[in-house]
Amino acid sequence: MEHDSRKHHHENGTSHEEHESSHSHEQSNNGHTGHDHHGDMVTEFRNKFFIILIVTVPIMLLSPMIQEFMGVEWRFTGDLYILAALSTFVYFYGGWPFLKGAVDELKGGEPGMMTLIGMAISIAFFYSVAVVFGFDGEQIFWELATLVLIMLLGHWIEMRSINNASKALESLASLMPDTAHRISGDGSTDEVRVDEIKAGDHVLVKPGDKMPLDGKIIKGESQVDESMLTGESVPVVKSVGDEVIGGSINREGSLTVEIEKLMDASYLNQVIEMVKDSQKTKSRTQDVTNKAAKWLFYIALAAGIITFIVWLAIGSTVDTAIQRMVTVMVITCPHALGLAAPLVISVSTALSAKHGLLIRNRPQFEQARNINAVIFDKTGTLTEGAFGVTDMETFSSMDEDAVLSYAATVENDSEHPIATGIVDEASARNLELHEMSDFNSITGVGIEGKIEGRNVKVVSPGYVAEHDINFDDARFNEWSRQGKTVVFLVVDEELSGAIALADKIKESAKETVAELHKRNIKAIMLTGDNRKVADHVAEQIGIDEVYAEVLPDQKADKVAEIQERGLVVAMTGDGINDAPALTRADVGIAVGAGTDIAMDSADIVLVDSNPKDILAIFSLSKKTYNKLVQNLIWATGYNIFAIPLAAGVLAPWGIILSPAVGAILMSLSTIIVAINAQLLHRFEVE
Repeated sequence: MEHDSRKHHHENGTSHEEHESSHSHEQSNNGHTGHDHHGDMVTEFRNKFFIILIVTVPIMLLSPMIQEFMGVEWRFTGDLYILAALSTFVYFYGGWPFLKGAVDELKGGEPGMMTLIGMAISIAFFYSVAVVFGFDGEQIFWELATLVLIMLLGHWIEMRSINNASKALESLASLMPDTAHRISGDGSTDEVRVDEIKAGDHVLVKPGDKMPLDGKIIKGESQVDESMLTGESVPVVKSVGDEVIGGSINREGSLTVEIEKLMDASYLNQVIEMVKDSQKTKSRTQDVTNKAAKWLFYIALAAGIITFIVWLAIGSTVDTAIQRMVTVMVITCPHALGLAAPLVISVSTALSAKHGLLIRNRPQFEQARNINAVIFDKTGTLTEGAFGVTDMETFSSMDEDAVLSYAATVENDSEHPIATGIVDEASARNLELHEMSDFNSITGVGIEGKIEGRNVKVVSPGYVAEHDINFDDARFNEWSRQGKTVVFLVVDEELSGAIALADKIKESAKETVAELHKRNIKAIMLTGDNRKVADHVAEQIGIDEVYAEVLPDQKADKVAEIQERGLVVAMTGDGINDAPALTRADVGIAVGAGTDIAMDSADIVLVDSNPKDILAIFSLSKKTYNKLVQNLIWATGYNIFAIPLAAGVLAPWGIILSPAVGAILMSLSTIIVAINAQLLHRFEVE
């Protein structure tokens, strides 16, 4: 294995829901007019909010009830007509998203949140207009204005949270270069803007340049740094026929790339679209909310009519019966219920983005709070995917630092992971490199050069065996058993030292597993790597169970096997060979947004390839669920209590709620729910 690894090193290192339903969902839940741009909605609701806020101030000051509450009297001739005119503007301009949403819901035969809100503001408006023109009662224009204002604020907050989460990812688009070198039919190159490139065009990507768009290499070989896109820290060797991602960096060697995907279909754009789509996935709690709103509409309608009939039946005037009915209708307006889930979800979305989590399927995110086993893929998830020096041995008078310094000098020109690991270790030890001459690559075996007149080689175990160089191989055999890659330093044909390298274990992996154990969650490793490497990694990290040498098509079966033991399972992997397993798990988590398949198969994507972020998923899922439940209990409990009170069941004892008091209670309920949702911002990973 080591010989092959070394051969590869030097052969390659020589040159060193559907569109329409999502719209209807947005309309039914947010009263939107079908726009698919959160930015437009943010602007629309913000502008409406501030305009209505300005108009609400004179409405409040002109309202006799508010004046009475403040102990002042600012009445003048025609004041109520001015009040009515301002309120008409509020009703039609500020209330338009809700009225439009109500019409859409009723057309679809699914009355819900928008219908309830539309009904409440319409009753408040027309009742108040009737009072101005002679009906016996108290106008509640101020209640209409505050009601519309609160709803606009709620929707603005929600849209802004979602938009900010999307913007955080759209910043990825800045990774894309503005220009590219397009190759003409005669072989010459022209610098053109990226948006002028068409699918099928050939572009030249020089060393140090970024790939302009997604495509396939048709000429050349190089190492490509995709770390900004995939979280994969090791540059990937790419040659003819390999795919490249727009925005990745060409490290060495010129490449000719045939463009396959334009910006709209590119990997980066898919990440952005994925985030936008994730905002539209309805959670189970949202479904409960929508059903509750539908039933609340029917209850409000029935309660209002029954209240009106009963008050007339007991001998009240029509005016009194209408007042009771209006109070019931206004107090049933489900602002608290309407904001219970969206506000928590919007805060949760913003927090998720802040913690590097992209939530694709919200029901699975909510399920994450019940996880009691986490299955990890090894490479790139628990390990860095980058070689690091783990052990060293000397066979001559040279000490470890001297061996490392010589090896790093020879390897310094190579970009290969083994070379990078040795050079990084020398750098970490602050070792100075030497002057070198006569650099030469020994095909399939190693590299050599002259340092201070001495011939220095860094070679594979195969070279040592071939040249019958004898040494105490006890430690070498132990390293091999652990699956480590070993290279030897030979100075003037004398064996001077051995360096063992292995894929570095992420420090965060140990901390993550320790934390999972504190929460009584099992840590299981599922890898295609060989048993000795897997066991060695598992032992160092503290993994409970290891399944090694598992083929990609067997991984999903292993997940099912573990689930059959009664465990609720989260699967974490890079999403390529893990795709079936990610789909089979109760919660699929892609570590590093690396591929189309990762996005298609995972429920949650960790933007940073940090396994510790899994803890944030569990904590945030639990906190979000608790907040949703608290808000739903408060909102529905409020309505259960308020409707009979508004209907006048306590009238025999002299307790009667006016429409205005009903409006105050409704507003108070909304504020409590909104504040409770915002408290989620105090979330910290436990």
